[in-house]
Amino acid sequence: MKFNLTITLIFMSFFGVFQSKAQVNSKAFDLLLRNMIKKTIPTISVAELKPKVNKVMLLDARETKEFEVSHLKNARNVGFDNFDIKQVSDLPKDAEIVVYCSIGVRSEKIGEKLKAAGFTNVKNLYGSIFEWVNQGNTVYDSNGKPTLKVHTYSKTWGMWLNKGEKVY
Repeated sequence: MKFNLTITLIFMSFFGVFQSKAQVNSKAFDLLLRNMIKKTIPTISVAELKPKVNKVMLLDARETKEFEVSHLKNARNVGFDNFDIKQVSDLPKDAEIVVYCSIGVRSEKIGEKLKAAGFTNVKNLYGSIFEWVNQGNTVYDSNGKPTLKVHTYSKTWGMWLNKGEKVY
């Protein structure tokens, strides 16, 4: 699988001469996501989430230091390493929940835990906060003010954030 991914990325890079850097990076990011996300939890695209972002419960599966840099408006930080289902015990089991992280891997795992605990309407934001920002949407700092900063987890993962200001 890694060999196929490598060959595909090389192929895309070669033909990227005929496309903008953003188009190539977007296609490569999508390919990465397709290989890393197992789809054990249904995904929701940024375009699907946007019109109802204020009507769903947003759970941020990144660690506190990432969340404090920026997050989606009204999101609740539940973390990943120390996630406990008790953090969401106040939510109805049928609440519409969208979980996100940096790219969607950690949020999928938290989504699996929510599903196992009986939550019936859980979705994983495809591309997560990186895709949200890459599509020009606003994120907010710990004071609730709009910011361009996004914690990218590491410099390696930061390559997938095309817009905003990278924080490590």
